[in-house]
Amino acid sequence: MTSLSPHGPHADAVPETAPSADFPLRLGISRCLLGDPVRYNGGHTRDHFLVDVLGPHVEWVPVCPEVEAGFGTPREAMRLVDDVECPRLITIRSCIDHTEIMRRYTNTRLRDLRSCNLSGYVFKKNSPSCGTRRVRVYDRQGRLLGTGKGLFADAFQREFPLIPVEEEGRLQDRMLREHFIERVFGYHRWQSSTLSRRLTRGDLVSFHTTHKYLLLAHSRRHYQRLGQLVANANRFSTRQSADAYGRLFMEALAVKTTIRKHVNVLQHVVGHFKGTLSSTARRDLHDVLTDYQKGVVPLSVPVTLIRHYVRVLDVPYLREQVYLAPHPKELTLRHHV
Repeated sequence: MTSLSPHGPHADAVPETAPSADFPLRLGISRCLLGDPVRYNGGHTRDHFLVDVLGPHVEWVPVCPEVEAGFGTPREAMRLVDDVECPRLITIRSCIDHTEIMRRYTNTRLRDLRSCNLSGYVFKKNSPSCGTRRVRVYDRQGRLLGTGKGLFADAFQREFPLIPVEEEGRLQDRMLREHFIERVFGYHRWQSSTLSRRLTRGDLVSFHTTHKYLLLAHSRRHYQRLGQLVANANRFSTRQSADAYGRLFMEALAVKTTIRKHVNVLQHVVGHFKGTLSSTARRDLHDVLTDYQKGVVPLSVPVTLIRHYVRVLDVPYLREQVYLAPHPKELTLRHHV
């Protein structure tokens, strides 16, 4: 099994969303993003958010395909050549073809990563080995043919289609960052349910129930389909039901949320307080929801107020809803959506 990075978790993660000791949240990552000097020029591209903000809540599994395949550091720069759909990995100056070496390494490394139970992966953008999108592909004369994916990243996504992946450059966009992190923690909760013990139909019902509002914030259609799958779970083996649920669950989380979807969910959540809140409290909630709908305040404001009333009124059903705390609050993700 791949050794874990020393850039590992701290002990101050939020209990309600943090990985358990028995099943830590592990993310694959391009080593240069952790500050390791493994780039072709001997440098690195340390990412502050990944190392300093997200780092305390995860265990990193660092990977540098080019170094681990034996190309060394520093090394001659490489690029993708010949075919956008099935490119070759060739050095720019000496034109040495490293494609087969990279493919053999990739096959071995992916087998190792399977035992790590990764919950996500952050790749280095534009890399001929690690880029997940818009990596330039050239012809032998150096003319641009189009764009594709890095060889290792492409193979990883084919091998692990459910694992959330993203490039560090896109994580500078706060909406994309929120979406990726939410999928990572969602996938980890699913892994924890299915891998740490034998999943029962009752476990499936419980998982679906606690994720109701999170799913509705992404896709009502998927939530309904998942509900039908749970209701008919006794027609299939537990393994078949779990596999089908996991695929559809991650498909649901891949659907983008919107302010309109969040407002609809928040209104349903507030409905649980009917008859228990004072007129002043109800007015405050209404005003905050209106402000969020207008874009005056971020999602964190109504969610924080609702969580307050959940604690004060002790509403068990809402207390268990993942939607109200899908990831550690220290990540401050909902301050921007």
